Amino acid sequence: MEYGFMCHSVLRVTVSSMVALMLSSSLLFGQTTGRAADQSGLVRQLSMDEAVRLALENNLGIRSDRLGPQIEDVAVSQARSLWAPNLTTGLTNVSQNTPATSVFAGGQTKVTDARLTTQLGVSQSLPTGTIYSLGWNGGRATSTNFFNTFDPQLTSNLSFNITQPLLRNLKFDTVRQQVATSYKDREAADWQLRSTTALTVRNVRNAYWDLAYQIDNLKAQQQSLDLSKRLLADNEKRVQIGTMAPIDIVEAQSEVARNEEVVITAEAAIKQAEDRLRTLIFAPETPDFWTMSIEPSDGLSFQQQTVDVEGAVRRALASRTDVQLAKTSLERSDINIKYFRNQVLPEINAQATYTSNAVGGVLLTPLTSFPVASAVSRGILSERGFGSVLGDVLSNAYPTWTVGINVSYPIGTSTAEANLARARLQVAQAEAQMKNLELQVTAQVRDVARQVQTNRKRIDSAGASRQLAERRLEAEEKKFAAGIQISFFVFQAQRDLAQARTVEIRALSDYNKSLVDFEAVQETSLAGPTSLTSAGAGAIIPVPTSAAAPGGVTSASQR
Repeated sequence: MEYGFMCHSVLRVTVSSMVALMLSSSLLFGQTTGRAADQSGLVRQLSMDEAVRLALENNLGIRSDRLGPQIEDVAVSQARSLWAPNLTTGLTNVSQNTPATSVFAGGQTKVTDARLTTQLGVSQSLPTGTIYSLGWNGGRATSTNFFNTFDPQLTSNLSFNITQPLLRNLKFDTVRQQVATSYKDREAADWQLRSTTALTVRNVRNAYWDLAYQIDNLKAQQQSLDLSKRLLADNEKRVQIGTMAPIDIVEAQSEVARNEEVVITAEAAIKQAEDRLRTLIFAPETPDFWTMSIEPSDGLSFQQQTVDVEGAVRRALASRTDVQLAKTSLERSDINIKYFRNQVLPEINAQATYTSNAVGGVLLTPLTSFPVASAVSRGILSERGFGSVLGDVLSNAYPTWTVGINVSYPIGTSTAEANLARARLQVAQAEAQMKNLELQVTAQVRDVARQVQTNRKRIDSAGASRQLAERRLEAEEKKFAAGIQISFFVFQAQRDLAQARTVEIRALSDYNKSLVDFEAVQETSLAGPTSLTSAGAGAIIPVPTSAAAPGGVTSASQR
């Protein structure tokens, strides 16, 4: 009866086994060629810390976000430049010919006037809302008109004007809003850089553990291949001595071919894991970027760590970058509310103007009772040079003062009132989003902590399962050697052992990756950046991450 069962098993797998037998040689040839190609390339041994260091130096995402704070620094300087003094200067030369239209032209057919004017001024807006301007003008004019008092005539003028808001724009104006907002944008850019850095470090560490897992998985599959080859060799010896039918070798050959395929697939998975890691840590211009093989020097290991969930939640709520950016967004909204609240006030501005004028040049004799005749023969009464004219200006010889107050107030609902109402509603919305974000952060930290504990238990369970699979394979091999078991059950035990080894390695890899995630979740959102609406801005500010050292994990022992 046992012999009949064995024949039935052999007949059941004969067709598929023969096909696998024909493919086994080609699979083996392909595997050997791939390994030879791997050995011809460069091999770079990397520790976990070195991989992180390379990522911080070369990762393109970090490179890009490093420019963010620099861009915002320029924006801050641009906003503050509105307070910078503005210097103006000019030189004008005018020559004008007009036809004579009056008897006072002195009998001429045309009048020629020439004027050279120069000006110099400075104006500035101050952080207090004050606006001032200081200007000086000087000129020289000549004319063919006989009735001018001075010819040539020299003029000079010094003026100073100041405007001070008393209500609207006194404590907060447009420039101060832009400056304060630009500082908040600079702070947000820092958080964004920290977020990108923390996420990149997390991705590098997980990619490193993925590569280590694939390498260990290849070793496990290679062990299964070696076991199947050993059993095939034993069966061939049994055929030679006549204790096994030749047809029974086909099943062993089929198992070897199947394991060959699994090994080739595992080798391809290593290459995929290598490519994912290399794109995170190497610069694209690195020599042998795609051909270099990466060999982790830190293998998968179990390190018992105590998870402090409550401490991790507190730390995440205090320093996580998405939380910090949400706070920055609220502070930005407060700036807008402060600005709009000031803009609804009446516009009352105090203004003061001071002007000092002076004139000089060649003073002609006064006209007599016969103006036309005396104008033609006028003499020089006195001469005053430009120095004297400038002296009169600086000595306040001919001052003019003007002081006033301007009041402006819109009738009805103003744009500022509508903006203020909108900003207040957006702040209320952002505060609700902030509470929701804190709830999500707490849930995310607790979930990752739960994954750490679950994966810890999986390691124990997978280890026990692997040990039982080893004992079962040993028992099946003894039965087969004693002739009381068929090879089918030995192959099944080998497959179960290979699966148990893979599960154990995966559990160890998942545990190490969950520890990485537990550290990262205290610094940033594992789902990437989120966003909150800034009140009064009408824009979405991306939420970044802090790069502070994570807490809540205590190392206990290492096995």
